[in-house]
Amino acid sequence: MNAVPPYLRIVAEIRDRIADGELGPGDRVPSARQIVREWGVAMATATKVLATLRREGLAEARTGVGTVVRAPSAPPVRRTAEGVLTRQRVTEAGIAIADQEGLGAVSMRRVATDLGAGVMSLYRHVAGKDELVLLMAREVFARNQPPVPGPARWRAKLELICRLQWDAYRRHPWLPGLVSMTRPLLIPEAMAHTEWTLAALDGLGLDPDERLREAMALPALVRGLALSASAEREAERASGLTNQQWWLALSGEVNAVLGTGRFPRLAETRGEVAEDLDGVLALGLTRHLDGLALRVAQVSRRDRQGHRKPPRPPLLR
Repeated sequence: MNAVPPYLRIVAEIRDRIADGELGPGDRVPSARQIVREWGVAMATATKVLATLRREGLAEARTGVGTVVRAPSAPPVRRTAEGVLTRQRVTEAGIAIADQEGLGAVSMRRVATDLGAGVMSLYRHVAGKDELVLLMAREVFARNQPPVPGPARWRAKLELICRLQWDAYRRHPWLPGLVSMTRPLLIPEAMAHTEWTLAALDGLGLDPDERLREAMALPALVRGLALSASAEREAERASGLTNQQWWLALSGEVNAVLGTGRFPRLAETRGEVAEDLDGVLALGLTRHLDGLALRVAQVSRRDRQGHRKPPRPPLLR
């Protein structure tokens, strides 16, 4: 007979504490660090314990607090009038779930529950989850369209479109995972961002290929950082630990590695600088646009020289 995995034994003990009332709604369950100390298991096992408790609906992660016992949810109020459902309401419900719990939590059944409707009634408005996710992405981009005409100068335009995308990604951490530069979803509202960016690059003297690469490089910079932010949020949801708490839990191992002297420059860095993704974006965007400004000036000089009249040959003597 196979032995019960250690993480399931720990889950069962914490589950019993909740059932006996020792841990009530809102109380903190043992943190990953406490689980490591109390049960003598690895951090990976402790993380799996917390993830299982959340998956079973017994606990939930709260930013700045940790993992707490989840209060029993009230049964949804069922609406008999199917006509109250609309495609827009279904889409907005999907966005709300994804914002709070991640894209993996979005399902037709879950959306129906949150709307107090029958699952089958949703299919009169949306064909299935794939279409729902596409509608969610379209809705978010539609809410974040760049202004027309926008700022007068090209640099201000590019800064604006990058900030617009960054803000959308931070408010909706599931969105950057849906965006692709090579196999994109057909999202006209996202295509409008690219069109607007290409228009901002008009008149700078760049050839069409260079303009297109530029219109791909800037959003790639923004999306890359946004994916890091999304991964951090997902890790916090899975472990119940904030980034700071996670580093504290590993402080002994980190100090042991840095204490070897192999990484003297890393040892001198401040962790809060690396955690400031807004600051990293500001630096990356500034450096990129500085380089583009130099390129535009180079092209401008080349064009001016190309239009000069060639010098007259000296008179023969």
